[in-house]
Amino acid sequence: MDWLQLFFLHPVSLYQGAAFPFALLFNYLCIMDSFSTHARYLFLLAGGGALALAAMGSFALLVLIPALWATVLICWLRPRDVHRWAFFFQMSWQTLCHLGLHYTEYYLQERPSMRFCITLSSLMLLTQRVTSLSLDICEGKVKAASRGIRERSSLSEHLCKALPYFSYLLFFPALLGGPLCSFQRFQARVQGSSCLCPRRLVWALSWRGLQIVGLECLKVVLRKVVSAGAGLTDCWQLQCVQVMWSTAGLFKLTYYSCWILDDALLQAAGFGPGFGQSPGEEGYIPDADIWTLETTHRVSLFTRKWNQSTARWLRRLVFQQGGAWPLLRTFAFSAWWHGLHPGQVFGFLCWALMVEADYLIHTFASMFIRSWPMQLLYRMLTWAHTQLIIAYVMLAVEARSLSSLWLLCNSYNSAFPVVYCILLFLLGKRKHTFN
Repeated sequence: MDWLQLFFLHPVSLYQGAAFPFALLFNYLCIMDSFSTHARYLFLLAGGGALALAAMGSFALLVLIPALWATVLICWLRPRDVHRWAFFFQMSWQTLCHLGLHYTEYYLQERPSMRFCITLSSLMLLTQRVTSLSLDICEGKVKAASRGIRERSSLSEHLCKALPYFSYLLFFPALLGGPLCSFQRFQARVQGSSCLCPRRLVWALSWRGLQIVGLECLKVVLRKVVSAGAGLTDCWQLQCVQVMWSTAGLFKLTYYSCWILDDALLQAAGFGPGFGQSPGEEGYIPDADIWTLETTHRVSLFTRKWNQSTARWLRRLVFQQGGAWPLLRTFAFSAWWHGLHPGQVFGFLCWALMVEADYLIHTFASMFIRSWPMQLLYRMLTWAHTQLIIAYVMLAVEARSLSSLWLLCNSYNSAFPVVYCILLFLLGKRKHTFN
């Protein structure tokens, strides 16, 4: 099964680990106030360029070119025009790169280069930073440099004004992973000094290291269980449910480990909690809230907590922009941003229906389930159903072939989302009564 390939140590984790000494060095130099603000921007930018070349090779140009072009747009266009043009160019460039992946996987029937896959992942993160910065400029949260750039000044002055934006788009702690860091937080961190004592930093990094070790040990145990059992190709009836749950568990453990490692790298460089908090800005939120994800009985809450910084970015970029069907548009855009693989299109649209059904089901339940024994039973049943639905969606999204997607859809596992779809249809007629 091609899904099992994800569970081996990913090269991105190796490159993230190799970046730790440089992140700690940057933090130390900031604490000691050993170099100027421009030198800090250059250090982060040079580290990003070196990490891109090491991890992506010649494919690094696919990340450096849009970052450079986005900087030009930000520095040249008027603030109200920045977001439209930056979004159009960035998503067009990313879509072309994803089409190259489709051509390799589906037409040539070849396995894509690992460096190219790392490049696509970094490009998706770059899209987050570009659109987040362009929205900040349009909303007046960040002062645009376009006026200063258009004035007559030397080339060095132009470069100095563009340097913070270019450095933000390519700074190495967030190049290959990590929660979305806003430009305000980035700028405040670079221009200020560290406010976190070394002991607290060591404790925070040690705790994250212990979490990663624990998750990796669980992965080893669960991988043996999955490898020893049947797969979706040869499972029988309800056995397919156990296969789906355990396989999705491996996916979740892999994501949790990567998110904690990415968060630790940002914290090592000084971009974690407690740094660069601007008035009115949402606080730093790590991507992995494992306790909530594993205990919630609501699909909607799981959706908000899964990869939290990306969920918050999608809400701001798509959901809050108005228009009809905001939930469906958000998940459709998420499928586009992820690459529009068949499994992703099916999985994200299914996820949107599950979230919509979740709202109606729990609204209905809150009106009619009053006694605490019934509430406890209801919570247990909905917890199990929620986890099974998420497992189904996760395997659909991660399916890289139509045959894998068909095996999933043709198994007993499809009963779980079908139940929610039926309830969505039945309860949708009484939506006005619930309101």
